Amino acid sequence: MAVTTWVVVADGSRARIFQTLGLKLDLREIEDLVNVVPGVRTLSEKDREKFARTVADYIEQGRLHQRYQRLRLAVEPKFLGMLHARLSEGTRHLIFEEINEDLSALDAREIEAHLRRH
Repeated sequence: MAVTTWVVVADGSRARIFQTLGLKLDLREIEDLVNVVPGVRTLSEKDREKFARTVADYIEQGRLHQRYQRLRLAVEPKFLGMLHARLSEGTRHLIFEEINEDLSALDAREIEAHLRRH
């Protein structure tokens, strides 16, 4: 059976989660989480921290339900630190690559092309 990889592309305002089989880069978006704070144009540090917890919870639930066996993160550097701090040790062991870049505004094909260069 092929190993399922989740690719998480995120910054403090949006997290997109893609799924692909094995190490192939044939990304299929399975979730698009948006950090919506009513009436706020710029997100505070507290808003970003809360969103990191939301994203980490989604990733943790995916691991607990065995939806993936490998994790690849392409996350804006500061948000990556927030996210990493909220992931369990078991989930952190599944991370095989971390890219400290914000790719969240790119479409799936552009993300695939960028990840191929790494």
